Amino acid sequence: MARTVAGLPAGMRITDFVSVGVLASRIPRPAVDRVLTVTGRHSQRVRQLPAHVMVYYVIALALYMEVSYGEVLRLLVEGLRWLGAPAYRLRNTGRSAISQARARLGWEPMARLYRDCVHPIASERTPGARYRDWRLVSVDGTTLDTADTEANAVAFGRPGASRGASAFPQVRLVSLLESGTRVLFGAQIGPCTTAEVTLADRALAHLSPGMLCLADRNFFAFARWQAAAARGAELLWRVKKNAVLPCHTRLADGSYLSAVYASEKDRRHRRHGCVVRVIEYQLDGAANPEPLYRLVTTLLDPTAAPAHELAALYPERWEIETAFDELKTHLRGPRIVLRSKTPDLVRQELYGLLLAHFALRSLLDEAALQADVDPDTLSFVHAVRVVRRHLSQGAFPPSGTDAPDPAGGAPRSPR
Repeated sequence: MARTVAGLPAGMRITDFVSVGVLASRIPRPAVDRVLTVTGRHSQRVRQLPAHVMVYYVIALALYMEVSYGEVLRLLVEGLRWLGAPAYRLRNTGRSAISQARARLGWEPMARLYRDCVHPIASERTPGARYRDWRLVSVDGTTLDTADTEANAVAFGRPGASRGASAFPQVRLVSLLESGTRVLFGAQIGPCTTAEVTLADRALAHLSPGMLCLADRNFFAFARWQAAAARGAELLWRVKKNAVLPCHTRLADGSYLSAVYASEKDRRHRRHGCVVRVIEYQLDGAANPEPLYRLVTTLLDPTAAPAHELAALYPERWEIETAFDELKTHLRGPRIVLRSKTPDLVRQELYGLLLAHFALRSLLDEAALQADVDPDTLSFVHAVRVVRRHLSQGAFPPSGTDAPDPAGGAPRSPR
């Protein structure tokens, strides 16, 4: 689909200074240099668009999905000049040179940078981030439309439609989410033809001890449950209504102990089973509730995690849907297709989108802690607007030097 070349509103200038250099502290230059070295993508000679600048450029693209490549580069270059960094000699260049520089960078450094930098960030003070002693996380997936090219269609596939196939190829994204901060970590990318649960197997490998993971009923399977529990995390997953979960021991809070098995044969012989605690409940007064909700958990002690608390906790799983909405609607833009024409650049673009989302979420978390408020009360949309408005003030500096004071005088560290 052809794009209309878009620009930015007139009148952008450095006034009413807002320091957003904290974004760069989430994706620091040393981390960028490290991944470029590990992946062998450091620029071997002086280029107009060196590799480390292209990393920040890809992240900047995520902030300006409707703006042309050249205009985004202009903003980034102005930011570098304002910082007085060595990259001030960069000049705007053509679309072909930008595409070549992105191709030289590839997607592997962006993926490695995402894995190195993006992680749970909630503190003990972050509201909604913990349940008792556990860090609360959830897992789910979504899809994003890519540019309608033959290469993207072959690599990612097209979803089925009522009449033929979808207009756009789609890439599937499955991720873990930290509740409270809405940080998407451990994300896995694949074709839309790859099952969501297949990517979930890889995402769940990023669980760790001290986490409590929530998941919808489509994710439950014996092998997946065992693998996730083996990571040391606790689990609270919904199961389908036809799951066979006989009551072995009734507990004081109304929940009961049962067991799940890898096969029906193992169930009949009661061998190689895994003990789970089952919580069944109904929702009175809700609109169109299901007759019965069933959760299974690795938290077997009802005194450590009462059934009524876990039942009330499970809806927190829906917070990941809000994060996906931030990623797809407020950051990418509604009905906007990923602009890259080749599979490698689609992957690169998507990791840039995830890194931008993390940087914004980190900014909101820090602001919430300083103001002693719930991060949920701060507007993600407003954060996106602020960062877009002040990118030319050095939101993504290419060096570790302090930002200069816009009023003149000595440099100062961003706050």
